[in-house]
Amino acid sequence: MDARVPRVLVIGASAGGVSALQRVLGALPATLPCPALVVLHVPRDRPSRIAELLDPGSALRVREAEDKQPLEVGTVTFAPPDYHMLVEDEASIALSLDEPVLFSRPAIDPLFESAAAVFGADVLAILLTGASSDGSEGVAAVRQAGGQAWLQCPEDAEASMMPASALQRAGADAVLTLDELCECLKELK
Repeated sequence: MDARVPRVLVIGASAGGVSALQRVLGALPATLPCPALVVLHVPRDRPSRIAELLDPGSALRVREAEDKQPLEVGTVTFAPPDYHMLVEDEASIALSLDEPVLFSRPAIDPLFESAAAVFGADVLAILLTGASSDGSEGVAAVRQAGGQAWLQCPEDAEASMMPASALQRAGADAVLTLDELCECLKELK
Protein backbone atom coordinates (compact mmCIF):
# COMPACT_ATOMS: atom_id res chain seq x y z
CA MET A 1 0.00 0.00 0.00
CA ASP A 2 1.16 3.49 -0.85
CA ALA A 3 2.16 5.17 2.41
CA ARG A 4 2.63 8.75 1.18
CA VAL A 5 1.51 11.34 3.69
CA PRO A 6 -1.53 13.34 2.52
CA ARG A 7 -2.06 17.10 2.78
CA VAL A 8 -5.62 16.45 3.95
CA LEU A 9 -7.35 13.43 5.46
CA VAL A 10 -11.10 13.10 4.86
CA ILE A 11 -13.24 10.50 6.61
CA GLY A 12 -16.87 9.51 6.12
CA ALA A 13 -19.15 7.28 8.17
CA SER A 14 -22.81 6.64 8.82
CA ALA A 15 -24.59 3.75 10.58
CA GLY A 16 -22.20 2.27 13.13
CA GLY A 17 -19.88 5.21 12.62
CA VAL A 18 -19.54 6.47 16.18
CA SER A 19 -17.83 3.32 17.45
CA ALA A 20 -15.72 3.04 14.27
CA LEU A 21 -14.66 6.69 14.58
CA GLN A 22 -13.73 6.26 18.24
CA ARG A 23 -11.20 3.66 17.15
CA VAL A 24 -9.99 5.55 14.08
CA LEU A 25 -9.51 8.87 15.87
CA GLY A 26 -7.78 7.06 18.72
CA ALA A 27 -5.28 5.66 16.21
CA LEU A 28 -4.37 9.01 14.64
CA PRO A 29 -0.95 10.11 15.89
CA ALA A 30 -0.55 13.40 17.74
CA THR A 31 2.01 14.27 15.05
CA LEU A 32 -0.44 13.83 12.13
CA PRO A 33 0.95 16.35 9.63
CA CYS A 34 -2.37 17.27 7.99
CA PRO A 35 -5.87 18.39 8.94
CA ALA A 36 -8.53 15.69 9.32
CA LEU A 37 -12.09 16.41 8.22
CA VAL A 38 -14.98 14.11 9.10
CA VAL A 39 -18.56 13.72 7.98
CA LEU A 40 -20.77 11.53 10.11
CA HIS A 41 -24.43 11.36 9.15
CA VAL A 42 -26.15 13.05 12.10
CA PRO A 43 -29.77 14.12 12.60
CA ARG A 44 -30.34 17.65 11.42
CA ASP A 45 -32.96 18.55 14.00
CA ARG A 46 -30.81 18.58 17.15
CA PRO A 47 -27.31 19.66 18.21
CA SER A 48 -24.53 17.14 17.74
CA ARG A 49 -22.30 16.28 20.67
CA ILE A 50 -20.02 14.08 18.58
CA ALA A 51 -16.95 16.32 18.93
CA GLU A 52 -17.35 16.38 22.72
CA LEU A 53 -17.80 12.60 22.77
CA LEU A 54 -14.75 11.81 20.63
CA ASP A 55 -12.31 14.49 21.81
CA PRO A 56 -11.18 12.68 25.00
CA GLY A 57 -10.11 9.57 23.07
CA SER A 58 -8.07 11.42 20.44
CA ALA A 59 -4.52 12.74 20.63
CA LEU A 60 -5.74 15.52 18.31
CA ARG A 61 -8.17 18.33 19.10
CA VAL A 62 -11.70 17.41 17.95
CA ARG A 63 -14.14 20.21 17.08
CA GLU A 64 -17.20 21.04 15.05
CA ALA A 65 -16.67 23.11 11.90
CA GLU A 66 -17.50 26.77 11.53
CA ASP A 67 -17.92 28.49 8.18
CA LYS A 68 -14.64 29.86 6.76
CA GLN A 69 -12.66 28.12 9.50
CA PRO A 70 -8.98 27.60 8.64
CA LEU A 71 -7.77 24.09 7.90
CA GLU A 72 -5.72 23.21 10.96
CA VAL A 73 -3.01 20.59 11.41
CA GLY A 74 -3.50 18.83 14.74
CA THR A 75 -7.27 19.11 14.53
CA VAL A 76 -10.10 16.76 13.59
CA THR A 77 -13.04 18.80 12.32
CA PHE A 78 -16.58 17.39 12.08
CA ALA A 79 -19.35 18.70 9.85
CA PRO A 80 -22.15 20.20 11.96
CA PRO A 81 -25.75 18.98 11.69
CA ASP A 82 -27.63 20.12 8.57
CA TYR A 83 -24.58 21.55 6.77
CA HIS A 84 -22.36 20.06 4.11
CA MET A 85 -18.68 20.67 4.89
CA LEU A 86 -16.49 21.55 1.92
CA VAL A 87 -12.81 22.19 1.39
CA GLU A 88 -13.02 25.73 0.06
CA ASP A 89 -9.35 26.17 -0.81
CA GLU A 90 -5.98 25.05 0.53
CA ALA A 91 -6.53 27.11 3.67
CA SER A 92 -10.20 26.92 4.69
CA ILE A 93 -13.48 25.09 5.09
CA ALA A 94 -16.89 26.27 3.91
CA LEU A 95 -20.29 25.16 5.16
CA SER A 96 -23.12 24.74 2.67
CA LEU A 97 -26.90 24.44 2.79
CA ASP A 98 -27.02 22.85 -0.67
CA GLU A 99 -29.62 20.11 -1.10
CA PRO A 100 -29.13 16.86 0.85
CA VAL A 101 -27.22 14.14 -0.97
CA LEU A 102 -28.91 10.74 -0.71
CA PHE A 103 -31.14 12.25 2.02
CA SER A 104 -28.13 13.38 4.08
CA ARG A 105 -26.82 16.79 5.03
CA PRO A 106 -24.02 16.65 5.97
CA ALA A 107 -23.08 14.20 3.24
CA ILE A 108 -19.77 12.53 2.52
CA ASP A 109 -19.67 13.01 -1.26
CA PRO A 110 -19.43 16.85 -1.16
CA LEU A 111 -16.52 16.71 1.32
CA PHE A 112 -14.57 14.10 -0.64
CA GLU A 113 -15.27 15.76 -4.01
CA SER A 114 -14.23 19.22 -2.79
CA ALA A 115 -11.06 17.82 -1.20
CA ALA A 116 -10.17 16.11 -4.48
CA ALA A 117 -10.81 19.34 -6.42
CA VAL A 118 -8.53 21.36 -4.13
CA PHE A 119 -5.79 18.89 -3.14
CA GLY A 120 -5.81 16.37 -6.01
CA ALA A 121 -3.33 13.56 -5.43
CA ASP A 122 -2.62 14.78 -1.89
CA VAL A 123 -5.90 13.47 -0.43
CA LEU A 124 -6.38 10.37 1.69
CA ALA A 125 -10.08 9.46 1.88
CA ILE A 126 -11.31 6.86 4.35
CA LEU A 127 -14.83 5.47 4.06
CA LEU A 128 -16.19 3.51 7.00
CA THR A 129 -19.39 1.72 7.90
CA GLY A 130 -22.74 2.99 6.64
CA ALA A 131 -26.13 1.99 5.25
CA SER A 132 -26.29 4.16 2.12
CA SER A 133 -24.20 4.70 -0.99
CA ASP A 134 -23.04 8.17 0.11
CA GLY A 135 -19.28 8.35 -0.35
CA SER A 136 -19.16 6.32 -3.56
CA GLU A 137 -18.98 9.33 -5.87
CA GLY A 138 -16.56 11.05 -3.53
CA VAL A 139 -14.22 8.04 -3.49
CA ALA A 140 -14.38 8.01 -7.30
CA ALA A 141 -13.45 11.73 -7.41
CA VAL A 142 -10.53 11.25 -5.02
CA ARG A 143 -9.14 8.32 -6.99
CA GLN A 144 -9.62 10.09 -10.34
CA ALA A 145 -7.64 13.04 -8.96
CA GLY A 146 -4.79 10.69 -8.01
CA GLY A 147 -5.57 10.59 -4.29
CA GLN A 148 -5.82 7.49 -2.15
CA ALA A 149 -9.00 5.81 -0.88
CA TRP A 150 -9.01 3.32 1.97
CA LEU A 151 -12.26 1.51 2.62
CA GLN A 152 -13.35 -0.44 5.64
CA CYS A 153 -13.79 -4.06 4.60
CA PRO A 154 -17.56 -4.47 4.07
CA GLU A 155 -17.57 -7.76 6.00
CA ASP A 156 -15.92 -5.96 8.94
CA ALA A 157 -18.33 -2.99 8.93
CA GLU A 158 -21.37 -2.78 11.17
CA ALA A 159 -23.29 -1.65 8.06
CA SER A 160 -21.65 -2.91 4.87
CA MET A 161 -23.54 -0.97 2.18
CA MET A 162 -21.42 2.19 2.18
CA PRO A 163 -17.98 0.63 1.72
CA ALA A 164 -19.38 -2.09 -0.58
CA SER A 165 -21.02 0.52 -2.82
CA ALA A 166 -17.83 2.59 -3.04
CA LEU A 167 -15.76 -0.49 -3.79
CA GLN A 168 -18.10 -1.47 -6.61
CA ARG A 169 -18.33 2.09 -8.00
CA ALA A 170 -14.75 3.29 -7.65
CA GLY A 171 -12.46 0.57 -6.35
CA ALA A 172 -9.99 1.31 -3.57
CA ASP A 173 -6.30 1.60 -2.85
CA ALA A 174 -6.82 -0.54 0.24
CA VAL A 175 -9.69 -2.52 1.76
CA LEU A 176 -8.97 -2.99 5.44
CA THR A 177 -10.52 -4.25 8.63
CA LEU A 178 -10.88 -1.61 11.29
CA ASP A 179 -7.88 -3.11 13.13
CA GLU A 180 -5.74 -2.96 9.97
CA LEU A 181 -6.91 0.57 9.20
CA CYS A 182 -5.97 1.76 12.68
CA GLU A 183 -2.50 0.22 12.37
CA CYS A 184 -1.97 2.01 9.03
CA LEU A 185 -3.14 5.32 10.46
CA LYS A 186 -0.58 5.13 13.25
CA GLU A 187 2.11 5.36 10.55
CA LEU A 188 0.91 8.73 9.20
CA LYS A 189 3.54 10.92 10.88
